[in-house]
Amino acid sequence: MQCPFCHHAETRVIDSRLANEGEQVRRRRECAACGERFTTYESAVDLALPRIVKRDGSRETFSVDKLRAGVMRALEKRPVETVAIDAAVDRIRRRLRANGEREIDSRRLGDWVMEELRRLDQVAYIRFASVYREFEDVAAFRQEIERLEREPDPRDDTRPQLGLPGLGEDG
Repeated sequence: MQCPFCHHAETRVIDSRLANEGEQVRRRRECAACGERFTTYESAVDLALPRIVKRDGSRETFSVDKLRAGVMRALEKRPVETVAIDAAVDRIRRRLRANGEREIDSRRLGDWVMEELRRLDQVAYIRFASVYREFEDVAAFRQEIERLEREPDPRDDTRPQLGLPGLGEDG
């Protein structure tokens, strides 16, 4: 690692810690020549992410950029904040990593994307579903919309909240 101050090639690691929910390694370094200290952030190894098995049987490396592009395409011109989109993409990536398998079927990944889109925006969900499930006609759209209307909205958290013991109605 080259020192950003004097450009000397020799530095030593003083401290290493996981950062960004384990996605990065934060390292404090010290230059052997000038003694300046600086911090580097290194991305965790992406080898833990499985390869994606496509419908035709071919395999490709998982790409977070491709995932984000697909989600963004479905959400184009929809009122969804970038922060919410990033959180959805991160949940999918964590799910892939936690899955522990070396390969995952693209249909399973697509189902996870649909779950996230359904939480974010129903129009984007239908857009994605129309391509992902290869809708052939208006009847397929209608059927999916009816199914969407029958199922509870994941954004509605209508479960009753538990009261705290010892507190009355007034809190």
